[in-house]
Amino acid sequence: MTNNETLKRRRDAAVPRGLGTSHPGVFAERAKNAEIWDVDGRRFIDFASGIAVTNLGHAHPEVVAAAIQQAQQFSHVCFQVTPYEAYVALAERLNDLAPGMSQKKTIFFSTGAEAVENAVKIARAATGRPGVIAFSGGFHGRTMMGMALTGKVVPYKIGFGPFPADIYHVPFPTPYLGVSEDDSLAAIEMLFRADVDPSRVGAILLEPVQGEGGFYPVSASFMRALRSMCDSHGILLIIDEVQTGFARSGRMFATEHFGVEPDLMTVAKSIANGFPLSAVVGKAEIMDAPHPGGLGGTFGGSPVACAAALSVLDIIERESLCARASWIGERIADRMAVLALHDNGIGDIRALGAISAIELVMDGDPGRPDPARTSALVAAARERGLLLLQCGVRGNVIRFLPPLTIEEALLDEALEIIAESLAETVAVKTLA
Repeated sequence: MTNNETLKRRRDAAVPRGLGTSHPGVFAERAKNAEIWDVDGRRFIDFASGIAVTNLGHAHPEVVAAAIQQAQQFSHVCFQVTPYEAYVALAERLNDLAPGMSQKKTIFFSTGAEAVENAVKIARAATGRPGVIAFSGGFHGRTMMGMALTGKVVPYKIGFGPFPADIYHVPFPTPYLGVSEDDSLAAIEMLFRADVDPSRVGAILLEPVQGEGGFYPVSASFMRALRSMCDSHGILLIIDEVQTGFARSGRMFATEHFGVEPDLMTVAKSIANGFPLSAVVGKAEIMDAPHPGGLGGTFGGSPVACAAALSVLDIIERESLCARASWIGERIADRMAVLALHDNGIGDIRALGAISAIELVMDGDPGRPDPARTSALVAAARERGLLLLQCGVRGNVIRFLPPLTIEEALLDEALEIIAESLAETVAVKTLA
């Protein structure tokens, strides 16, 4: 008999423990839009979206149809052997959509970490400089370079070093935690004086809204200051839009909120709504810096994934999903604000479009994170049929990632479950 319990035993015996799972007792059997059914027949509202991958919901019929049509023609030939139109057409679309007026070029890979690695390669080839500056709390992947750039030790980096050299970290601006924009900029200037000459730095890399770090957004003023700093030192600005792209922020890319043009931009996750695909999009002259053969990968730009991604872009535009993301984010933030009036454990509410989160603390004190209650909230919501994700350097943030196509009734049901789960965890904590 196949059920969650037997599958979990098989998983524990066959799959290494290093592959963590947020909801280990929920084995998905089928999914549609914002709902998942497990092998025991239980139904869940999905507020994870495969970690911001299924922005258009599960099994969107148009995306599925596009993938099937391409698979019936061919599923793989390798662009480095015989190129194909879907790759070129998708590159053209992304070049037109990318922020800024400069001419752009795009290359495709399979994962977000792969895109980040190649953005660093391109930056080093273009500048002749090895150094890269990243930020505390940032997450850029689990490859060796990705881990080096990631600003969180546990669980991503512990026991896996040494990491590539010439990587430097500075504090990410998080006013709620007492780190101002000026603090972050001053830390970069101190880095230039104490650790690395700016003439050796090829790129500064950051997420416009930190994902694993806790859904902290940067401000337009900080992004403009960073752009100015990069320009003054001949440093490239790389924006990691892996989690924030494709309408979730209320714009096609979160960078558009800040009025700044990146030199290079990494995208992945929801680009193909569940099919493995990532890309580096950048200024044409920078993208052309590596020599022929220096970039690529056997599965990069899968024709099936490219076909799906072209469909995704059509749907985002036709269904005005950027505007809907803003509506979803406002709906969530408004409900959380009402709950916060009666629950001083909700220390902060953040939302940029549908990139929204709450931070749980003790007695309203930002300096007293409450990861235990955060874990309890995830468990309580799951028991009621809602899948949530915990994140943050301190483990005390709940990030809300519903599909942008979620039905209004399901969104309201999920928000009611969160309210009930918050009340339950307060009661449990009081009893404890």
